[in-house]
Amino acid sequence: MGNRAAFALAPLAALALAGVAAAQVPAVRRTPVVEVVERVTPAVVNISAESIVREVDPFFGGLFGGPRRTQALGSGLIIDPQGVVLTNAHVIEGASKIVVTTRDGRELEADVLGADSDADLAVLKVQAKNLPAIPLGRSADLLMGETVVAIGNPFGLSHTVTTGVLSARGRAVPSENGEARYTDFLQTDATINPGNSGGPLVNLAGQVIGINTAIIQGTGIGFAIPADRAQRVVDDLLRFGALQPLWTGLRLESLDPELARREGLPVARGVLVVKVFPDSPAARAGVAVGDVLVAADGKPLAAREELTTAFSSLAPGTAIKVDVRRGARSFALALVAERPPRGRGLEVLDGALGLKVTRDGRGLIVDDVARGSLAERAGLEPGDRVLAANGQRLSDAEQLGLEVLRALDRGSLFLVVGRGRFAYNLNLPL
Repeated sequence: MGNRAAFALAPLAALALAGVAAAQVPAVRRTPVVEVVERVTPAVVNISAESIVREVDPFFGGLFGGPRRTQALGSGLIIDPQGVVLTNAHVIEGASKIVVTTRDGRELEADVLGADSDADLAVLKVQAKNLPAIPLGRSADLLMGETVVAIGNPFGLSHTVTTGVLSARGRAVPSENGEARYTDFLQTDATINPGNSGGPLVNLAGQVIGINTAIIQGTGIGFAIPADRAQRVVDDLLRFGALQPLWTGLRLESLDPELARREGLPVARGVLVVKVFPDSPAARAGVAVGDVLVAADGKPLAAREELTTAFSSLAPGTAIKVDVRRGARSFALALVAERPPRGRGLEVLDGALGLKVTRDGRGLIVDDVARGSLAERAGLEPGDRVLAANGQRLSDAEQLGLEVLRALDRGSLFLVVGRGRFAYNLNLPL
């Protein structure tokens, strides 16, 4: 019994000594990094996302074996004391159960309030109150070379801290499968390992300037989503459950030297205007087909995604200065991106692809296909069922319209179409 009592008292004695030691820590050791970590760490959580999968038979293509549980680990940040948690969308993708573990050891099951794979952000809700929270800061005034701190749970090791500098802004990074191109990332040499995804990147003022999201394996280079961009995504996810597309009324194509030579354009880099939709912000601003947009808010444009990125951190209705080349002329105009009016995406679907849809008791059905249209050339017929768009299952026509507007920024719309017992994947250019 005596030994057991000694062992039981040992941790208490250690805590007491630690308290004394903390009180005696010289001020020189309490660096700005230490102060930032003490302030932010209580709001950083561990996220465990559990999925149930079945393996595919490599020879016959069917499923075999029983269900198998897989688990993904990541990080998150409590941004509201009433239980709102921000993380990466890829951390919780496909999860059947999500558990958030706080620094004090509480395990809280989480619901998904909204997620957007393009932005790689997800907003979760846990049933708890008065949690330690750190709101998102600003990323518009960042300084290259300033010290930054990354906090997260790499390899499941909770609340790990690494430091470095902000190496660059506005980085463009391809996805792992090469099918997507993410723009406007912050780059840092603060070590970001697997499991750091969803944790905060913080400056020495204790402000969350980004959400860690990616690494280039074996390089020590990490990337984070800027806080300004993350804030607009969070606002939309909390209000609508999904990131709402912004509408300029432009169809664009990235310009390279070969395309510029073929079209006889005056510049070799920029974004070529392919179409301007009537009664759109671009039409009202004076943009014309054939214009080349060369810069937005003073930053050169090399790809059409970069114009979308320029608006991604701004509130809808905010104008940005766009530099335009039209033949030999150079001029600037103010371009606005706004929330699209209801039904606009379906108008684009009809005008650009020649496809009209309606809803019956089982979902969305193709109502009409215009002769000679892209939809007809793709093989679509009246009576076909539109099951999904851009990887999202569809519940109504307006949801399809929103996916059309998102696809307008990417240049193509990916549809899953059902006919009889079969489903077909179609990638339609926009």
